Amino acid sequence: MPILVPKGLPAYKILKDEGVFVMTRLRGSLQQIRPLKIVVVNLMPTIETTETQLIRLLANTPLQVELYLLMMDTDQHIKDADKPHMNLFYQSYHAIRNQKFDGMIITGAPLEKLDFSEVDYWDEFKALLDYSRNNVFSTMHICWGAQAALNYHYGIPKHMLDEKLFGVFPHKIKNKSVFTRGFDDVFYVPHSRHSQVYTEDIEKVDELVVVAESEQAGPHITITKNNRWLFVQGHWEYDRDTLRSEYSRDVARGLDDVAVPYNYFIDDDPDKPANMSWRGHANVFFTNWLNFVYQGTPYDLDELEHWEW
Repeated sequence: MPILVPKGLPAYKILKDEGVFVMTRLRGSLQQIRPLKIVVVNLMPTIETTETQLIRLLANTPLQVELYLLMMDTDQHIKDADKPHMNLFYQSYHAIRNQKFDGMIITGAPLEKLDFSEVDYWDEFKALLDYSRNNVFSTMHICWGAQAALNYHYGIPKHMLDEKLFGVFPHKIKNKSVFTRGFDDVFYVPHSRHSQVYTEDIEKVDELVVVAESEQAGPHITITKNNRWLFVQGHWEYDRDTLRSEYSRDVARGLDDVAVPYNYFIDDDPDKPANMSWRGHANVFFTNWLNFVYQGTPYDLDELEHWEW
């Protein structure tokens, strides 16, 4: 949450320039406060695990968040065992399309090997992205969701990798951003995917800025210049054992291209514990995003229809 400081205090401008969330006491006294309405569009096959991981990160803040869960009506990949849970707790896009939200998170999906047009819910997904333009203050797209949104909004292609990008990779800040306030010079993020978007393709679009990237894993955080849309290729939300579960699953399937996740197990030994090196920065990143939403979103969400971005 922002700190209220006396008007004219020299520290105010210094911290403001650094991206620290500060405001004058006068502005603070005029604020209208309500819970933030955040909707999670869950496209992952690990339904309950993914929602728990994201809720854990969203809950790690003093801000009050009102959570909504969303599914695609036309998603044919939902397992029968998950349908009772989703029917009980999830809404469809068509059910919420007349509502407005402060924030939206669109998860990844194990669909990298398909062309976007081959995804069964692609038309519905595109409609959701169009909806987010005028009905959501800020949207965070994760992994496949980020690649799909970059393709739809900006025509940026995804490229298939020769082998699965799998492990925990070091990253550095490329451009300063409010979303990386408090980050160390080097930080770690899990990745697990078969496709990639390239920094050089992103940098051809004037509206986009690559905030953080990795030599091995490519661009991780990309944002629009108004901070409204975030495209995150890694998985901040992963638990300690998520990559272990994926590795064990792929080994059990007898897949030919299974490699030990990079920089994940102690001594790179799958029989040893995983080394969790990303939790701290994951919490900072999500807190920064929620603070950005809190500071910028209108009290009356109906104003989003006429918002000048």
